[in-house]
Amino acid sequence: MPEIFSCTARCLTRLAGGVLGVLGVLVTAGCSPGAAPVPVPSPGPGVAAACADLVKALPAKVLDAKRRQTTPESPLTTAYGDPPIEMTCGVTPPAGLAEAQSQCFEVNGVGWFAKQVQNGYVFTTIGRTLYFEVAVPKKYAPEANALTDVSDAVQKFDKLVTPCL
Repeated sequence: MPEIFSCTARCLTRLAGGVLGVLGVLVTAGCSPGAAPVPVPSPGPGVAAACADLVKALPAKVLDAKRRQTTPESPLTTAYGDPPIEMTCGVTPPAGLAEAQSQCFEVNGVGWFAKQVQNGYVFTTIGRTLYFEVAVPKKYAPEANALTDVSDAVQKFDKLVTPCL
């Protein structure tokens, strides 16, 4: 009898270890964010190509949040963190942008138009060839800090037309 009990105890130990291992994988997978849903704009081919270069050049992290996939997948969009900081290139100019030229603010040489929304801010480049949008949830307040992380890529891939006044 002791041998059967010993074998059963060994088998149970192995089984418990296997179950805990599987649960650990499932819990870890459940905690990592999936693809962030980000609407994809429909710019012309020239703008789309320039935007794809800009998005590809964005950093691996924004506000210490890691880059993540978007859905649907597009070379014009990316996201960071959870909740996602969404970035979209090739958007249409936001309402109120024409009047905002005198209200733009600059971060590291890049002019931005800011619009407060229910869950944070949406920033759009101003005075450049492309319209690049950064939507930052209020969890990351002050939201404008995200712009410092992306300004190098914007300066490199989005030509300045009119500086902020």
